Amino acid sequence: MRIGLQVPSFTWPEGSEALAGTLGEIAQIADDGGFASLWVMDHFFQIPNVGPAEHDMLEGYGALHFLAGLTRRIRLGTLVTGVTYRHPALLVKTLTTLDVLSKGRATLGIGAAWFDREHRGLGVPFPALGERFERLEEALQIAEQMWSDDDGPFDGHHYQLAETLCVPQPLQRPRPPILIGGMGERKTLRLVALYADACNLFTFAGAKVVAQKLDVLRAHCEDVERDFDEIERTSLSTVRLGPDHLSVPDVIAHFRELSEIGIQHAIVNVPNVHELAPIETLAKEVIPEVGGF
Repeated sequence: MRIGLQVPSFTWPEGSEALAGTLGEIAQIADDGGFASLWVMDHFFQIPNVGPAEHDMLEGYGALHFLAGLTRRIRLGTLVTGVTYRHPALLVKTLTTLDVLSKGRATLGIGAAWFDREHRGLGVPFPALGERFERLEEALQIAEQMWSDDDGPFDGHHYQLAETLCVPQPLQRPRPPILIGGMGERKTLRLVALYADACNLFTFAGAKVVAQKLDVLRAHCEDVERDFDEIERTSLSTVRLGPDHLSVPDVIAHFRELSEIGIQHAIVNVPNVHELAPIETLAKEVIPEVGGF
Protein backbone atom coordinates (compact mmCIF):
# COMPACT_ATOMS: atom_id res chain seq x y z
CA MET A 1 0.00 0.00 0.00
CA ARG A 2 1.09 3.54 -0.79
CA ILE A 3 0.37 6.51 1.49
CA GLY A 4 -0.39 10.02 0.23
CA LEU A 5 -0.75 13.33 2.05
CA GLN A 6 -3.46 15.91 1.41
CA VAL A 7 -3.12 19.45 2.81
CA PRO A 8 -6.65 20.94 2.86
CA SER A 9 -6.06 23.85 5.26
CA PHE A 10 -3.48 26.63 5.42
CA THR A 11 -4.73 28.47 8.52
CA TRP A 12 -1.88 27.87 10.92
CA PRO A 13 -0.84 29.65 14.14
CA GLU A 14 2.09 31.52 12.58
CA GLY A 15 -0.18 33.28 10.08
CA SER A 16 0.08 33.81 6.35
CA GLU A 17 3.57 35.37 6.61
CA ALA A 18 4.95 31.95 7.58
CA LEU A 19 2.68 29.93 5.29
CA ALA A 20 5.19 29.41 2.48
CA GLY A 21 7.90 28.23 4.85
CA THR A 22 5.62 25.83 6.71
CA LEU A 23 4.15 24.40 3.52
CA GLY A 24 7.65 23.94 2.15
CA GLU A 25 8.73 22.03 5.28
CA ILE A 26 5.66 19.79 5.03
CA ALA A 27 6.44 19.03 1.40
CA GLN A 28 10.08 18.23 2.05
CA ILE A 29 9.23 15.90 4.96
CA ALA A 30 6.67 14.11 2.79
CA ASP A 31 9.08 13.88 -0.15
CA ASP A 32 11.95 12.55 1.96
CA GLY A 33 9.73 10.39 4.17
CA GLY A 34 8.32 8.03 1.59
CA PHE A 35 4.88 9.50 0.97
CA ALA A 36 3.77 8.54 -2.53
CA SER A 37 1.77 11.67 -3.29
CA LEU A 38 1.04 15.22 -2.14
CA TRP A 39 -2.33 16.85 -2.79
CA VAL A 40 -4.06 20.16 -2.21
CA MET A 41 -7.75 20.91 -2.61
CA ASP A 42 -8.91 22.95 -5.55
CA HIS A 43 -11.14 25.46 -3.79
CA PHE A 44 -11.16 29.24 -3.53
CA PHE A 45 -13.04 29.46 -0.22
CA GLN A 46 -12.42 27.04 2.63
CA ILE A 47 -15.05 24.29 2.67
CA PRO A 48 -17.49 23.83 5.57
CA ASN A 49 -16.22 20.54 7.00
CA VAL A 50 -12.66 21.93 7.27
CA GLY A 51 -13.24 25.50 8.49
CA PRO A 52 -14.96 28.85 7.91
CA ALA A 53 -14.97 30.20 4.36
CA GLU A 54 -12.81 33.11 5.54
CA HIS A 55 -9.88 30.84 6.44
CA ASP A 56 -6.75 30.86 4.28
CA MET A 57 -7.11 29.01 0.97
CA LEU A 58 -4.38 28.94 -1.66
CA GLU A 59 -5.16 28.56 -5.35
CA GLY A 60 -4.43 24.92 -6.07
CA TYR A 61 -2.21 24.98 -9.13
CA GLY A 62 -0.12 27.91 -7.95
CA ALA A 63 0.50 25.93 -4.77
CA LEU A 64 1.41 22.79 -6.72
CA HIS A 65 3.91 24.63 -8.92
CA PHE A 66 5.51 26.01 -5.75
CA LEU A 67 5.68 22.47 -4.33
CA ALA A 68 7.12 21.08 -7.55
CA GLY A 69 10.16 23.29 -7.11
CA LEU A 70 10.75 22.02 -3.56
CA THR A 71 10.38 18.28 -4.13
CA ARG A 72 12.12 15.59 -6.13
CA ARG A 73 10.06 12.40 -6.30
CA ILE A 74 6.59 12.77 -4.79
CA ARG A 75 3.57 12.86 -7.12
CA LEU A 76 1.50 16.08 -7.16
CA GLY A 77 -2.17 16.81 -7.80
CA THR A 78 -5.42 18.39 -6.70
CA LEU A 79 -7.98 16.34 -4.83
CA VAL A 80 -9.90 17.36 -6.87
CA THR A 81 -10.45 20.14 -9.41
CA GLY A 82 -14.08 21.02 -10.02
CA VAL A 83 -14.76 20.98 -13.74
CA THR A 84 -16.57 24.32 -13.50
CA TYR A 85 -13.59 26.31 -12.22
CA ARG A 86 -11.53 26.50 -15.40
CA HIS A 87 -12.10 26.04 -19.10
CA PRO A 88 -11.02 22.42 -19.72
CA ALA A 89 -8.41 23.28 -22.36
CA LEU A 90 -6.76 25.80 -20.02
CA LEU A 91 -6.87 23.24 -17.21
CA VAL A 92 -5.10 20.71 -19.43
CA LYS A 93 -2.46 23.31 -20.33
CA THR A 94 -1.96 24.13 -16.64
CA LEU A 95 -1.60 20.46 -15.71
CA THR A 96 0.80 19.92 -18.60
CA THR A 97 2.97 22.77 -17.34
CA LEU A 98 3.01 21.15 -13.89
CA ASP A 99 4.00 17.83 -15.42
CA VAL A 100 6.87 19.32 -17.42
CA LEU A 101 8.24 21.45 -14.57
CA SER A 102 7.94 18.61 -12.04
CA LYS A 103 9.70 16.25 -14.46
CA GLY A 104 6.70 13.97 -14.89
CA ARG A 105 5.02 13.92 -11.47
CA ALA A 106 1.58 15.43 -12.13
CA THR A 107 -1.83 13.77 -11.78
CA LEU A 108 -5.04 15.34 -13.07
CA GLY A 109 -7.55 15.06 -10.24
CA ILE A 110 -11.00 16.12 -11.38
CA GLY A 111 -14.66 15.92 -10.42
CA ALA A 112 -18.08 17.44 -11.05
CA ALA A 113 -17.77 20.27 -8.45
CA TRP A 114 -20.16 20.90 -5.58
CA PHE A 115 -19.39 24.01 -3.48
CA ASP A 116 -22.02 26.47 -4.65
CA ARG A 117 -21.01 29.30 -2.29
CA GLU A 118 -17.62 29.91 -3.88
CA HIS A 119 -19.18 29.80 -7.34
CA ARG A 120 -21.76 32.43 -6.43
CA GLY A 121 -19.23 34.45 -4.44
CA LEU A 122 -16.70 34.72 -7.27
CA GLY A 123 -19.17 34.84 -10.13
CA VAL A 124 -18.37 31.39 -11.53
CA PRO A 125 -21.33 29.74 -13.30
CA PHE A 126 -22.70 26.77 -11.36
CA PRO A 127 -24.99 24.77 -13.64
CA ALA A 128 -27.25 21.95 -12.48
CA LEU A 129 -25.67 18.64 -11.53
CA GLY A 130 -26.60 16.89 -14.76
CA GLU A 131 -24.91 19.57 -16.82
CA ARG A 132 -21.82 19.49 -14.60
CA PHE A 133 -21.44 15.80 -15.35
CA GLU A 134 -21.86 16.47 -19.08
CA ARG A 135 -19.12 19.07 -18.83
CA LEU A 136 -16.94 16.67 -16.85
CA GLU A 137 -17.16 14.02 -19.56
CA GLU A 138 -16.32 16.56 -22.27
CA ALA A 139 -13.37 17.82 -20.19
CA LEU A 140 -12.04 14.27 -19.97
CA GLN A 141 -12.39 13.89 -23.74
CA ILE A 142 -10.58 17.20 -24.29
CA ALA A 143 -7.73 16.06 -22.03
CA GLU A 144 -7.38 12.82 -23.96
CA GLN A 145 -7.28 14.68 -27.28
CA MET A 146 -4.87 17.41 -26.16
CA TRP A 147 -2.54 14.71 -24.80
CA SER A 148 -2.50 12.87 -28.11
CA ASP A 149 -1.19 13.44 -31.62
CA ASP A 150 -4.57 14.86 -32.66
CA ASP A 151 -4.44 18.68 -32.48
CA GLY A 152 -7.58 19.15 -34.55
CA PRO A 153 -10.90 20.63 -33.44
CA PHE A 154 -13.13 19.42 -30.63
CA ASP A 155 -16.85 19.96 -31.13
CA GLY A 156 -18.74 19.15 -27.96
CA HIS A 157 -22.12 20.28 -26.69
CA HIS A 158 -20.62 22.59 -24.06
CA TYR A 159 -17.10 23.20 -25.40
CA GLN A 160 -15.92 23.95 -28.92
CA LEU A 161 -12.18 24.17 -29.65
CA ALA A 162 -10.82 25.11 -33.08
CA GLU A 163 -7.45 23.52 -32.17
CA THR A 164 -6.37 21.18 -29.40
CA LEU A 165 -2.73 22.13 -29.65
CA CYS A 166 -0.70 21.43 -26.49
CA VAL A 167 3.03 22.10 -26.78
CA PRO A 168 5.08 20.95 -25.01
CA GLN A 169 3.36 17.66 -24.43
CA PRO A 170 3.54 16.18 -20.91
CA LEU A 171 6.64 14.22 -20.02
CA GLN A 172 4.53 11.28 -18.87
CA ARG A 173 3.52 9.12 -21.79
CA PRO A 174 1.04 8.42 -23.13
CA ARG A 175 -0.32 11.09 -20.73
CA PRO A 176 -0.47 12.05 -17.06
CA PRO A 177 -2.77 9.83 -15.00
CA ILE A 178 -6.35 10.97 -14.50
CA LEU A 179 -8.02 10.55 -11.11
CA ILE A 180 -11.77 11.10 -10.73
CA GLY A 181 -12.98 11.85 -7.22
CA GLY A 182 -16.41 11.02 -5.88
CA MET A 183 -18.69 8.22 -4.69
CA GLY A 184 -21.64 8.53 -7.09
CA GLU A 185 -22.53 5.08 -8.35
CA ARG A 186 -24.43 5.90 -11.53
CA LYS A 187 -22.33 8.67 -13.09
CA THR A 188 -19.03 9.24 -11.25
CA LEU A 189 -17.89 5.63 -11.05
CA ARG A 190 -18.99 4.97 -14.62
CA LEU A 191 -16.81 7.86 -15.80
CA VAL A 192 -13.95 6.29 -13.83
CA ALA A 193 -14.44 3.06 -15.76
CA LEU A 194 -14.56 4.91 -19.08
CA TYR A 195 -11.77 7.47 -18.70
CA ALA A 196 -9.75 7.36 -15.48
CA ASP A 197 -6.59 5.75 -14.22
CA ALA A 198 -7.64 6.12 -10.58
CA CYS A 199 -10.69 6.67 -8.39
CA ASN A 200 -10.82 8.40 -5.01
CA LEU A 201 -13.30 7.27 -2.36
CA PHE A 202 -14.03 8.83 1.03
CA THR A 203 -13.68 6.66 4.13
CA PHE A 204 -15.88 8.70 6.51
CA ALA A 205 -18.79 6.29 5.90
CA GLY A 206 -16.62 3.28 6.78
CA ALA A 207 -14.73 0.56 4.99
CA LYS A 208 -17.90 -1.41 4.23
CA VAL A 209 -19.29 1.46 2.14
CA VAL A 210 -15.96 1.88 0.33
CA ALA A 211 -16.00 -1.84 -0.49
CA GLN A 212 -19.52 -1.49 -1.91
CA LYS A 213 -18.39 1.38 -4.12
CA LEU A 214 -15.51 -0.73 -5.42
CA ASP A 215 -18.00 -3.47 -6.29
CA VAL A 216 -20.02 -0.91 -8.27
CA LEU A 217 -16.87 0.23 -10.07
CA ARG A 218 -16.02 -3.35 -10.92
CA ALA A 219 -19.48 -3.81 -12.44
CA HIS A 220 -19.07 -0.66 -14.54
CA CYS A 221 -15.70 -1.94 -15.76
CA GLU A 222 -17.29 -5.22 -16.80
CA ASP A 223 -20.03 -3.31 -18.61
CA VAL A 224 -17.57 -1.23 -20.67
CA GLU A 225 -15.09 -4.12 -21.06
CA ARG A 226 -12.39 -2.42 -18.98
CA ASP A 227 -9.92 -4.30 -16.78
CA PHE A 228 -10.80 -3.31 -13.20
CA ASP A 229 -7.17 -3.84 -12.15
CA GLU A 230 -6.02 -1.08 -14.52
CA ILE A 231 -7.61 1.44 -12.14
CA GLU A 232 -5.73 2.54 -9.04
CA ARG A 233 -8.04 2.51 -6.02
CA THR A 234 -7.33 5.46 -3.72
CA SER A 235 -9.08 6.66 -0.57
CA LEU A 236 -9.20 9.83 1.51
CA SER A 237 -9.18 9.75 5.32
CA THR A 238 -8.51 12.15 8.18
CA VAL A 239 -5.80 11.02 10.60
CA ARG A 240 -5.04 12.90 13.82
CA LEU A 241 -2.26 11.41 15.90
CA GLY A 242 -2.02 12.18 19.59
CA PRO A 243 -2.85 11.01 23.13
CA ASP A 244 -6.51 11.97 22.77
CA HIS A 245 -6.80 10.82 19.18
CA LEU A 246 -5.24 7.97 17.18
CA SER A 247 -2.16 5.95 18.06
CA VAL A 248 0.29 4.58 15.53
CA PRO A 249 -1.24 1.06 15.87
CA ASP A 250 -4.69 2.58 15.26
CA VAL A 251 -3.51 4.17 12.03
CA ILE A 252 -1.80 0.99 10.86
CA ALA A 253 -5.01 -0.96 11.58
CA HIS A 254 -7.02 1.58 9.56
CA PHE A 255 -4.71 1.17 6.58
CA ARG A 256 -4.78 -2.62 6.91
CA GLU A 257 -8.58 -2.59 6.78
CA LEU A 258 -8.53 -0.42 3.66
CA SER A 259 -5.96 -2.66 2.02
CA GLU A 260 -8.06 -5.73 2.73
CA ILE A 261 -11.03 -4.28 0.82
CA GLY A 262 -8.88 -3.34 -2.16
CA ILE A 263 -7.54 0.18 -1.57
CA GLN A 264 -4.01 0.51 -2.94
CA HIS A 265 -3.19 4.16 -2.22
CA ALA A 266 -4.50 5.64 1.04
CA ILE A 267 -4.41 9.45 1.10
CA VAL A 268 -4.72 11.18 4.46
CA ASN A 269 -5.08 14.69 5.73
CA VAL A 270 -3.63 15.52 9.13
CA PRO A 271 -5.38 18.40 10.95
CA ASN A 272 -2.24 19.35 12.90
CA VAL A 273 0.09 18.89 9.93
CA HIS A 274 1.72 22.29 10.59
CA GLU A 275 3.26 20.83 13.76
CA LEU A 276 5.35 18.58 11.45
CA ALA A 277 5.81 15.87 14.10
CA PRO A 278 2.67 13.96 13.03
CA ILE A 279 3.85 13.52 9.45
CA GLU A 280 7.34 12.67 10.66
CA THR A 281 5.75 9.91 12.74
CA LEU A 282 3.76 8.67 9.76
CA ALA A 283 6.94 8.63 7.69
CA LYS A 284 9.05 6.80 10.27
CA GLU A 285 6.59 4.48 11.98
CA VAL A 286 3.61 3.91 9.66
CA ILE A 287 4.77 3.97 6.06
CA PRO A 288 7.41 1.23 6.57
CA GLU A 289 4.78 -0.98 8.21
CA VAL A 290 2.07 -0.63 5.57
CA GLY A 291 4.31 -0.83 2.52
CA GLY A 292 3.88 -4.58 2.45
CA PHE A 293 0.09 -4.57 2.66
